[in-house]
Amino acid sequence: MALYKILNDNKYSVETLLTTISQQYKRISMHGVRELLLDEQAESIGIPLKKVWLPDIPSMEVYEQVISGKLLELKEQHIEHAIFGDIFLEDLKKWRENQLSRLGMKAVFPLWRKKSGKLIHEFIELGFKTIVVSVDTKYLDESFAGQVIDHEFLKRLPSYVDPCGENGEFHTFVFDGPIFQKPVSFTIGEKLYKEYPSHNGKNGEKNGFWYCDLLPVCQ
Repeated sequence: MALYKILNDNKYSVETLLTTISQQYKRISMHGVRELLLDEQAESIGIPLKKVWLPDIPSMEVYEQVISGKLLELKEQHIEHAIFGDIFLEDLKKWRENQLSRLGMKAVFPLWRKKSGKLIHEFIELGFKTIVVSVDTKYLDESFAGQVIDHEFLKRLPSYVDPCGENGEFHTFVFDGPIFQKPVSFTIGEKLYKEYPSHNGKNGEKNGFWYCDLLPVCQ
C-alpha cells in the first residue's frame, strides 16, 4: 500500500525495492516467504529488487551494520530517501529516521497516522490480494495462517488485533493488485511452528510463531 501511494505521488521516483532475506533459509526475514516468490513479486511489479542477506537471528548490532552497508551503497547511486509502510509506531519511526540521518538520508512514511481499519478496507477495494504467512501466537492461533485477507477475514479478527498487523500480530505476502502486471502464482504448503528468544530476554522466554509455507508454481 505504501508503494502504491508513493507511485501515485509524482514527488518521488522509486528506483529499487529492498528486502532482507535469511542467509541460511533463503526466505524473507520474519515472513518466511521463499526467495523465488519474492523474485516473482518484484518482476510483476516491474521495479528492480535488491536483497540484504542476514544471518539467522542476527543481533541488533549486526542487523544495523548490514543494513547500513547496503544503504550506503544505494546512497552512492544518488538515492536519497527510503520509504516505509509504518502506520503508528512512534519508536520505530524515530529509529528509522535516526538510522537514515546518520547516513545522510531521509525516511518517507506515506501511510503515517492513517487509520488501520480504513487502510485495510481501501487495500482490499483497490484489488490488492495478500495472504497471511506468519502469525504471532500471542495474538492469533494457527487457523489464521494461510488465510487471504478479505472482508470476511476482518470480521473474524479479534478486536485487540490491528487489522494491518502493525504490532507484529501477523505478516503477509501480497500477490496481486493494481501495481502488479500479473498475479504471483503459488500453492499452499505445510504449516510450521517455530520459537525464537523473546526480545526482553527474561528467564529464557520465547515467542512462538506459526508459518504457512507458500510453494512456487512452475509456469
